[in-house]
Order: sequence, then C-alpha cells, then structure tokens
Amino acid sequence: MKGARSKGAAKADAKLAVKSKGAEKPAKGRKGKAGKDPNKPKRAPSAFFVFMEQFRKEFKEKNPKNKSVAAVGKAAGDRWKSLSESDKAPYVAKANKLKLEYNKAIAAYNKGESTTAAKKAPAKEEEEEDEEESDKSKSEVHDEDDDEGSEEDEEDDE
Repeated sequence: MKGARSKGAAKADAKLAVKSKGAEKPAKGRKGKAGKDPNKPKRAPSAFFVFMEQFRKEFKEKNPKNKSVAAVGKAAGDRWKSLSESDKAPYVAKANKLKLEYNKAIAAYNKGESTTAAKKAPAKEEEEEDEEESDKSKSEVHDEDDDEGSEEDEEDDE
C-alpha cells in the first residue's frame, strides 16, 4: 500500500493539530516582554562555570584542532563530576566571592535605577515645558517675520 499512513503517524498529526490551534491564539493581557537594560550587572557565575573558564584553556592546549563546543562541555562535565569536594573548594570560594561582588553591584544598580527614575520623571516634565515655550517663541518669531515680510511685499508692490 503505497502512500498509506500508519496509525502512529495519524495520532502524531492529531497531536500537532491540537498544539497548533493553541499556538494561533494570541495571549490575552500580554503586551510583550520588557527589553533588557544593558547597564544591569550580569549574574555571578556558579562554581562550575568558574571551573569551565580554566578547563577550556587547558582543553584547547591539549586539543587545538577540536572545534566542537559540545565535546569541551562534555569533557568538562565529566571532569567536574570526578573532582572531590576538596578539589572543588577553590572554585566554590571564587564563585562565592564573585557572588558577593555581584550582590553589591546589583544593590548599587537598583538604588541608582530608582533614583534616576525619580530624577528622570521631573526632568521630562521640564523638557516638555521647555519645548512648549520654545515652540511658542518659534511661532512668535515666525509671525514677526511674516509681518515684516508682508510689509516689505506691500512696499515693493507700490
């Protein structure tokens, strides 16, 4: 039977059809994800990632032709699992130190953000007032120019 579908394929198509119906519905009440602030400090790495920094360098020296990220990650994971607690201790200590620095940086960032947000709000109002005044003055200047221009036009016509 050429072109006949199996029962398993029909079930898979039915499941896909149900999922696609749900995916087509727009989310209610969601306006989208807020953008990330590029000034926000990055999270501190875990002990494993501190270990990975050093391990990548060693692995590249031993295997310069290896271009696979997966191979490096797999080898690092195996090595990390085989380390004893005492071998992991320097990495854990460094990770804790980095975490403390991160906590200080994020606290400073949050304080700075809340104060800058408060400062920005009145500043925006002042800017809007300045813009209104500048718009008025521009229109007044243009009106005066138009009056002068029309007088000159009248003189030229005579």
